[in-house]
Amino acid sequence: MKPYISIVIPVYNEEKNLEELFRRLTSTLDALAKPYEIILTNDGSKDQSSRILQQLHERRPEQIRVIEFNGNFGQHMAIMAGFERVRGDIVITMDADLQNPPEEIPKLVAAMERGHDVVNTHRQNRQDSAWRRFVSKMHNKCRAWMMPKLKMEDEGCMLRAYSRSIVDLMVATGEATTFIPALALNYAYNPTEIGVAHEPRFAGESNYSFYGLIRYNFDLVTGFSLFPLQVFTMLGLSISGLSFLFVVFLMLRRVIVGPEVEGVFTLFAVIFFLLGIVLLGLGVVGEYVGRIYQEVRRRPRFVIRKVLENDVVLEQYAQQKVEID
Repeated sequence: MKPYISIVIPVYNEEKNLEELFRRLTSTLDALAKPYEIILTNDGSKDQSSRILQQLHERRPEQIRVIEFNGNFGQHMAIMAGFERVRGDIVITMDADLQNPPEEIPKLVAAMERGHDVVNTHRQNRQDSAWRRFVSKMHNKCRAWMMPKLKMEDEGCMLRAYSRSIVDLMVATGEATTFIPALALNYAYNPTEIGVAHEPRFAGESNYSFYGLIRYNFDLVTGFSLFPLQVFTMLGLSISGLSFLFVVFLMLRRVIVGPEVEGVFTLFAVIFFLLGIVLLGLGVVGEYVGRIYQEVRRRPRFVIRKVLENDVVLEQYAQQKVEID
């Protein structure tokens, strides 16, 4: 039977969470009484996640499908690999650490059935550490300021739902790096956002370091906005104008006051300040050049080592699709 709901979950070093995730997720989906599939992508885990995923697949081979990467390609590429193989009409993404409670999935399904093609979510009563909440809040504020057209209250919550047509469009882009929630909003015609519960991580520690969170935000900004480049264009024009006025001021001062040794230190300070601006601007330009470089190389976005799935189910679905066509 063709699934109605597809759940896509990236997995990276989550051996302590997978059993509980399986129990709660299957219990929630069984209660919906609608055909479903769960696609778990092992993103190069170094622990026993691969072995546990295989065991979960063996318990429910018709519903649990496992994609094994041959390395670590990142959370969003793990989701994209799942997107390439989904068969459901409603596609839901979530993390494996159980901070996104599986029990919230019926809310997303209900919103999709009301006619929305993208259902974004924001975490209510967040259970993260204070510094993590602070960094996330700053990220959301910066993103809202730089990309006001991107209507998204909480960019970090991965519990989201997409229609199959939106997923197919995202897969067709073939981008080497991307930010899935923002990409989906580019194609959506009737998106919405709902609040969902948030829980402490069931076990283990977060795989995102402080640098990883900063890197994550850079990918979002440089992938969907030219705002940083525009800022440095305006900054360059402003500094050029101020520099010209400063040169005029120094010339008049020299004529009126005469030569001054102290002026040398002033010039040094101004030069160092301008050099800092230039280096920062080069860094921003480098981010965009780096993205262009990744795209033009046309290397595979990820490499799949193996896929665990029920061939009989896939064959039946392929036959049904041919008959419909």
